[in-house]
Amino acid sequence: MTVISIQSQVAWGHVGNSAATFPIQLHGIDVVAVPTTLLSNRPGYPTIRGRVLDVQLVADLLQGVEERGAVESARMILSGYLGSADIGFDVADFVARAKAANPALLYCCDPVLGDRDRGMFVRPDIPPLVRDQLCPLADIITPNHFEFEFLCGARVTTIDDVVARARALMARGPATIVITSAELAGTPEAEIETLAIERAASDGIRAWRVRTPRVPISPSGTGDLFAGLFAAARVRGLATPDALSHAASGIHGVLVRTAERGTEEMRIVESAGVMLDPKPRFAAVAIPAS
Repeated sequence: MTVISIQSQVAWGHVGNSAATFPIQLHGIDVVAVPTTLLSNRPGYPTIRGRVLDVQLVADLLQGVEERGAVESARMILSGYLGSADIGFDVADFVARAKAANPALLYCCDPVLGDRDRGMFVRPDIPPLVRDQLCPLADIITPNHFEFEFLCGARVTTIDDVVARARALMARGPATIVITSAELAGTPEAEIETLAIERAASDGIRAWRVRTPRVPISPSGTGDLFAGLFAAARVRGLATPDALSHAASGIHGVLVRTAERGTEEMRIVESAGVMLDPKPRFAAVAIPAS
């Protein structure tokens, strides 16, 4: 089993491929990690070294991955932080070629664009590219609440809003939408929600929610880690609600461990056991959806 993961890479810390690769491998899945950036560390430190990679280099790496037969053996492509719109166009071309060569291949797009606290933190030409080029190719997308609202073009404050907007978004491509860091009108103040909405037979919709206790830290890379855990669970054969429960519970365990250590970066490596077998495990509860 193989996942092709296309996203940023840092030498220090855990964001992008540096957050997603180890958790996927931990579940017994090989990772072909293609970087879009090579940086010393994430933004937010006093200094940062490295750069967004040249689009031709990323294109060459993706071509090399194809030449080694990785597309035929892969179960899923996962994309995250792009760095530039030109890289995004090349990723879209690669995904289209890969799905044509391997029709069973799933594409999970983590639309790394921004968050509620900071707004958009990518170049202005990247959000429309993700919305109009990558999401229509995707089988699964994993936006946070802020990114979901951008993709939908509307505010989302209730679960009915979520289902209605997800249905419209699914008409443009993805069959499964997972929304992280959701805060809705009915969300308890001490909790955070992760939601999954999935296309069902006969134009129906199925939906689930997982509520986990809010941990009073906000390290970078949690969305990248979640996408990796969810992708690993799906590749291992878990259905959407079980994958949702596994990934949300695993993230909660990592955040608890990180809070105990008092570090800025997530304690991913020492949380291996928590990610493999989260305890406590928070159940995915079905939400009525028509």
